[in-house]
Amino acid sequence: MPATSRVFYGWRVVAAICLIMTITSGLIFYNLSVLLNAFVEERGFPVALTSAATAAFFASGGIAGIIVGRLTDRFDPRVIIVSATAIGAICLFSVGYLYETWHLFLFHILFGFAYGGTGLVPLTTLVTRWFSARRSLALSIASTGLSLGGIMVTPFVALSIERGGLHATGPWMAAVLLLGVVPVTLLVVRSSPAALGLEPDGGTKAASSETEFSGRSISYAEARRSRFFLAVSISYLFLFGAQVAALAHLYRLANLRDGTETAALALAVVASASIAGRLGGGWILLRMRFRNFALHLMAVQGVGLLLLAFAQGRIAILAAVALFGVTIGNSLMMHPLLLVEKYGTREYGRIFSVSQFIVMAGVAIGPFIAGAAYDWSGSYQIPFAVAGLLSFLGLVILLFGSKR
Repeated sequence: MPATSRVFYGWRVVAAICLIMTITSGLIFYNLSVLLNAFVEERGFPVALTSAATAAFFASGGIAGIIVGRLTDRFDPRVIIVSATAIGAICLFSVGYLYETWHLFLFHILFGFAYGGTGLVPLTTLVTRWFSARRSLALSIASTGLSLGGIMVTPFVALSIERGGLHATGPWMAAVLLLGVVPVTLLVVRSSPAALGLEPDGGTKAASSETEFSGRSISYAEARRSRFFLAVSISYLFLFGAQVAALAHLYRLANLRDGTETAALALAVVASASIAGRLGGGWILLRMRFRNFALHLMAVQGVGLLLLAFAQGRIAILAAVALFGVTIGNSLMMHPLLLVEKYGTREYGRIFSVSQFIVMAGVAIGPFIAGAAYDWSGSYQIPFAVAGLLSFLGLVILLFGSKR
């Protein structure tokens, strides 16, 4: 029984969330780059128009995140995750039938809503409930799924679309999303330790940690007015805007410069580097302040994107992709960690969801700006160079805006 097992049940929840993130990131987040290329090449949509639809995805996801942040405080998160998964599966099934502009935008809006209900807001909220003393370790393990999806799922989607097209690939993507998320959500995930009569971390460490965090358990109303909240939210607006713009166009950049094989390898390398970076980041965080580590990550991302802007040939492209990839998983982990370290868990769901909504403004417009810049310049040099500079802008904002 869960309450008497020698292994704290929270680790089973972490494993389940890791699997959920693997499936959703592989079929939704990383898959956006593959779908963008397919909509352009197979259906003839302009790059700028498809990028605008991708922007609608992230805008929808941000709005869904705020709704989900409130709902997870009132209802069982499993209901939200399963419902959003069903919507996502319907969207994936429909990709073979999208031919009109309004089809494209409706798909991305509903797909974004599905990702908001299966993404970081509900899943990191669950982890922060189950862990306190070992929260950063639990988050790093759970969020490894974000990178595993890019290795284990997305390359197969890319090859399937390349060989059989969107119409043949849509049904099996929908089936994998449903079978990969729904059973484990219903059978393993639980809303909180209290649902099984347990405490965070499963023992006395939780009590000491809760004492440590009790002085920093700040309400949403207080947090949203603080300088730190604005600095973190705006800095990650630029960081993630640049990051997602690069990810949305990464497959197409590699495909144009060195072919389909290099493009598929680029997706695998960026995901593998993200895992390696996160494992190294977990070790570094034991010795470095969260804020300082976040600043270093922003600098590395800026350099990686500038290199990608001018990389030619398989080796140069993959090397730049690897440097960029090191930052992805860690950046996704640092955003919630910075907030929960500062404000505690009292109203974490609302705090993180609103911060993420601000961030989504940059994430939504990033792919569109990159696509428009590509159409204007005829290459990816300017779009990726701008993305690199925006990463450094985020660094400056966090550096000066989060000073004590």
